[in-house]
Parts: sequence; C-alpha cells; structure tokens
Amino acid sequence: MPLHLNTPLPSLAGGTEWLNGGPLQSEELVGHPALIHFWSISCHLCKETMPAVNAWRDRYGPAGLQVVAVHMPRGPEDTDVEKVKELVEKLGITQPVVVDNTHAIKKAFSNEYVPAFYVFDSEGKLRHFQAGDRGLKIVERRIRRVLGLPEEDGSSAG
Repeated sequence: MPLHLNTPLPSLAGGTEWLNGGPLQSEELVGHPALIHFWSISCHLCKETMPAVNAWRDRYGPAGLQVVAVHMPRGPEDTDVEKVKELVEKLGITQPVVVDNTHAIKKAFSNEYVPAFYVFDSEGKLRHFQAGDRGLKIVERRIRRVLGLPEEDGSSAG
C-alpha cells in the first residue's frame, strides 16, 4: 500500500551504493523540502522524465529543494552498478543517487512504480505522490507549494 499524505519521510538506509554524494539519512533531509524520485535503467519512461527532474533540481535547488534519485532495479539485469553509473552520467544526473539493489528503500516507501515522485515538505511529511510520466506539472506545482513559491502559469516540465 502506498504511503499516505503526512507520512514521515521513510528511511533511505539499505542502499547498495551511493553515487554523487551520500550516503544520506532521512533525518538530514528534514528541514528542507525534498523530492525523492524512483527510477530504473530499464525504464523508458524514467529516461523520458529525467530532464524534468534535472530541471527541477537546477531550478528549485537554490530555493532549498533537496533531490534524491533512488535507482530501483526491476529485474536482475538492472543490478549492474556500472550500467547505472553510465546512465547517471549520460542523463546528467548530478543529485545523489542511491542504488537500491536489495529493495530496502523500495520497501520502506512501499513503492512499486518507476518513475515515481514523492514530494516532502520541510518537516519531512509527504505532501504529494505521483507515478508515471503524466502529471509532471502537478508534481512541479507541489514542489513550488512546499517551497512556498507562488503558482506559475508556465511549467518547465512537459
């Protein structure tokens, strides 16, 4: 069952490896709005949505948004950390990436989807969940809301 609104940020412990920094503890993110983004190297939609995630990181990072990418393998072929590293570089992912080959983080979030987007407020409470490639504008609106930014007509996400 997915997380309910207002659920505290689950643990990020149990990752196989951290890329681009880390390891991060959930407690370190409290005090800042955060986007936790689940993806996989074998997921076509994940690759299509990554430019939006990177744009949010670049646009809202200076306003305090913390972005963490969780690589959630969908099968044995997705557990090759070298392939994950190659795609991280190719897709321009500079935010911390935790490789969740044992599905510890997937279980903590009760997540079954890639791509999946979890928006937490500065108190570490879940304010929005979205799965798939539809609704990226809604995700961005929720990011703006937890940052205390006004609504915007033009969205950077498709």
